[in-house]
Amino acid sequence: MSEIRKSDIELIESYRKGCLSDFELLVSRYQEQIYNYVFSLVRDRQLTDDIFQDTFVKIIRVIKAGIYKDEGKFIQFAMRIAHNLVIDHFRKESRIPVVESSSEDYNYVDNAPITDPSVEQGMIVDQIHSDLRKMVDMLPVEQREVLRMRIYDDLSFKEIADITNVSINTALGRMRYALINLRKMAECNNVCLTY
Repeated sequence: MSEIRKSDIELIESYRKGCLSDFELLVSRYQEQIYNYVFSLVRDRQLTDDIFQDTFVKIIRVIKAGIYKDEGKFIQFAMRIAHNLVIDHFRKESRIPVVESSSEDYNYVDNAPITDPSVEQGMIVDQIHSDLRKMVDMLPVEQREVLRMRIYDDLSFKEIADITNVSINTALGRMRYALINLRKMAECNNVCLTY
């Protein structure tokens, strides 16, 4: 059988038995797709290189540990690992994307630049973000995952469905229930999520 025609699971099994070239073939099949996905999220070549490399290190560990379960969806498995590594990076860095303003962006009430909030406004926004993070963390894992991919990663429901290996309707349903649950938690705890 030609190596080009081997399925993903055949390449994985061959790698488990010590054939490094089959793992290299598996990497070459998906490297562009995974690399582009990571870069679309982090927008930094060096960081993308690091996360891309860490993705395949983690994949190697999972395969060598014998815990990879083939469901015919190696790419979704690999993308999920890459996605989680990106999320982990942003959590560690506590980075929130910042929108740069031009000199023409002013608050019409007091003509102060929009990017110069008062200390009180900053504290209120920080408290809203903190409350929201706590509530999101209380959601069931499936709902939390879809919410983060849709809102923070700006993925389409089709992309979310592909990465999580569910139907689009299931992804939509999880998002709907996540929002319903967040509203209920906010109401029950008298949490205001607007400023």
